[in-house]
Amino acid sequence: MSRVGNKLINVPTGVEIIVNNNVVTVKGPKGTLTKEFSNDLTIKLENDILTVERPNDLPTMRAIHGTTRALINNMVVGVTEGFKKTLNLVGVGYRAAEKNNGLEMALGFSHPVIIDAVSGIKMTVEKNTTIHIEGIEKDVVGQVAAEIRSNREPEPYKGKGVKYSDEIVRRKEGKKS
Repeated sequence: MSRVGNKLINVPTGVEIIVNNNVVTVKGPKGTLTKEFSNDLTIKLENDILTVERPNDLPTMRAIHGTTRALINNMVVGVTEGFKKTLNLVGVGYRAAEKNNGLEMALGFSHPVIIDAVSGIKMTVEKNTTIHIEGIEKDVVGQVAAEIRSNREPEPYKGKGVKYSDEIVRRKEGKKS
């Protein structure tokens, strides 16, 4: 059984947390995040330590408890360090370029694939084949990276496509001659 919800969240210096009727606002050097949580939980901030408490041990309360604590912790990490995903383009002629705060990618289609800019997300291209996605909201960074990857997922025979930098593509053996 997970005990994530019982862990304490230490508030680092330079971060201000405001809890108002289960609406948590976190301000830090990289920005401000606000999120509303369930009224069934009790969120307390005392001496730069934030705790999340549940009223009973019902399975739904335990699930919400751990999720709420993890989301608040991600908010604190986001405004202090930020989140980053890196994508690699693998394949002959596959390349990306920054265009109007968004991306324009050549992925082997007859047309370029255009990704529009998302507010709060910074997309940079390095060496035409590496895309860095940075932001303070973990879920938005992951969603943008997943949408870019979905344009051409890596295939198992040659490994061509858009893949995460830490992703391992399981390769298949081709036809026997």
